Amino acid sequence: MNTATLVKSLKDMLLKPNAHVTFSDSVKKLPADLRGVVPAGMPYSIWQLVEHIRITQYDILDFSRNPDYKEIEWPKAYWPEETAPKDDAAWKHSVEQVDKDLHAFIDLLEQSDDLFAPFPHGTGQHLFREAVLLLDHTSYHTGEIVAVRRMLNAWH
Repeated sequence: MNTATLVKSLKDMLLKPNAHVTFSDSVKKLPADLRGVVPAGMPYSIWQLVEHIRITQYDILDFSRNPDYKEIEWPKAYWPEETAPKDDAAWKHSVEQVDKDLHAFIDLLEQSDDLFAPFPHGTGQHLFREAVLLLDHTSYHTGEIVAVRRMLNAWH
C-alpha cells in the first residue's frame, strides 16, 4: 500500500471541495444576525452546528493523539446550549479553531508510520478510521449549514 498516496487523498478530501462545499465556504460571509437563528422545523442554529463541528473535531483529534484521552459526555458535551455566539470574537474563534484543529489532524496523518495501527487506548480504532470519521462528520454537518443558510435566504 502506498501510504503517501492514501494520506494525500485523505488530505485532499479534508481540505478541498471535491463534490461538496468546504466548511470554510459554508460559513463565509454569513451575516452575523443569522448565526443564532433556529429556522422553523430545525433543531439548531448555524452557531450550534459550527460549535458541534469544532467540539467533535477536537474530540477526534484528542482521541487520535492523546494516550490519556478522556471521553466527553455524549451527546450533551458535543452540542452547545446557546443558539448564538456571545459576540463576533466567539464566532471568529470557533471558525478559526476548526481550521487549526483540522490542520493538526492532517499533521498526524502526515507523520504517521502506520495509519492502520490500533490506538493502545482505544478498542481497535486507528488513524485512518478517525480520518474517515472526521471527513464524514464534518461533511454531513457542513451540508446542514448550507441547508439552514438556504432556509434563511443567505446562500448564493
